[in-house]
Amino acid sequence: MIASKEIKIGFAPTRRTVFDKVEAKRYKDMIEARLRDWGVSYVNLDFLNEEGLLYSIADADAVAARFRAEGVDAVFAPHCNFGTEDATAKLCSLVGKPVLLWGPRDDAPDEKGKRVRDTQCGLFATSKILRRLGVPFTYLTNSWIDGPEIERGFRAFCRAVAAARAVSNARIGQIGTRPKPFWSVIVNEGELLERFGVEVVPASIMEVDRGVKEILSGDDELGEVVADLKSGLAFPEQTDERIALHAALILWERRWAERENLAAIGIQCWPDLPGALKIWPCFAGGEVTGGGIPVGCETDIHGALTGLMLQGAAGEPTFCADLTVRHPENENSELLWHCGPFPSCLAAEGEKLTVEGYGNSPEEAKGLGQWRIKGGPVTLGRIDGDHGEYSIFLGEAKGTDGPYTRGTYLWIEVDDWPRWEQRFIYGPYIHHVIGVHAQVVPILHEACKYIPGLEPDLVAPGAEDVAAFWR
Repeated sequence: MIASKEIKIGFAPTRRTVFDKVEAKRYKDMIEARLRDWGVSYVNLDFLNEEGLLYSIADADAVAARFRAEGVDAVFAPHCNFGTEDATAKLCSLVGKPVLLWGPRDDAPDEKGKRVRDTQCGLFATSKILRRLGVPFTYLTNSWIDGPEIERGFRAFCRAVAAARAVSNARIGQIGTRPKPFWSVIVNEGELLERFGVEVVPASIMEVDRGVKEILSGDDELGEVVADLKSGLAFPEQTDERIALHAALILWERRWAERENLAAIGIQCWPDLPGALKIWPCFAGGEVTGGGIPVGCETDIHGALTGLMLQGAAGEPTFCADLTVRHPENENSELLWHCGPFPSCLAAEGEKLTVEGYGNSPEEAKGLGQWRIKGGPVTLGRIDGDHGEYSIFLGEAKGTDGPYTRGTYLWIEVDDWPRWEQRFIYGPYIHHVIGVHAQVVPILHEACKYIPGLEPDLVAPGAEDVAAFWR
């Protein structure tokens, strides 16, 4: 798993004054106990009143101020009875963060026919006001408080929040310009900043070359990284000095990301960098990706951004692949390949991990990983845009068998490859796709609610199956 900043929840349970406040408090306490059991970081309303419940619109400003001061990432507004729709909706509007709406199932009326909560009814009311105020929200079906549905839904919501947070206001490092013939990776840097708050932070090839040489000249951490690389990988026909180059590039990228607060990187992996460093940067980029900083090949800024979103949704390392060739026999199989940047931590069991070049000459630049990565369930995504409109391609596949090829690769099987191919051709996508070993299309689809201007483009599963996930 990729370590990431935890999601902090603004816990805003609500009740309505005309219903039983004792029962509402009892349910609020039970819900809060579940949050503690799940290890959730949250801010409650104990400062507001002795119940810790929201029931007056006059309190919305104070609660919103507290949540903003505490830096919450989302608001969870469980209805402990009917709830107060105006107060809840105003609070959520003021905070401006993703909202989770849910309430526990109501008990049967007592022997006199009295109902004490009417929770479901209040959920309908609040959802209407959230819509009227333009507040996006996620709804979990009215369910029993001790059932598995609420925990599953709550955790999925938190992953969607993490995916949205990863994209919004991200800083993406750009090493070098795009390769000259690659018009396909052209991005509108100003539009990314205006639309999503995404900053592109450039570094020249000369800056990288100078930084790597400084590390090689004497760095306390270099020997440790070299030893770690040599313990798990083979470097045929490469001297210790050449292996140290790979280690130094890994260190430089990690430190640059930390220094500049970068979440991901797009790198001009050819032609200039191999000429300057005398190694291909692909393997190093894969190891940086495996450590939680996605690196997009061929200065693919949109690819790096997609890697952030998929990593946020799954909590797993991603890989940047070309959609390369169709399987020679399986009509619904495709080769995910790149010359060598898939993280070694994703390698299939039993694979020999080698870092080589294109040829066999000892003088040739090395740095291309050579291994097949593991199969199983895979989600593929691609953020792209043109003419001011942005979308993310979303599809789930599974690893399958296929012919051996050089580089890093995985054969996948999908439900209907010609349909996938058609979607990529008509765009706005290119030949690059980001993969992650998890089934997270519903989570990524939900995350798009909280990224204004990014439309989900579902290929598999479809819209009804995604909706069913949240039910």
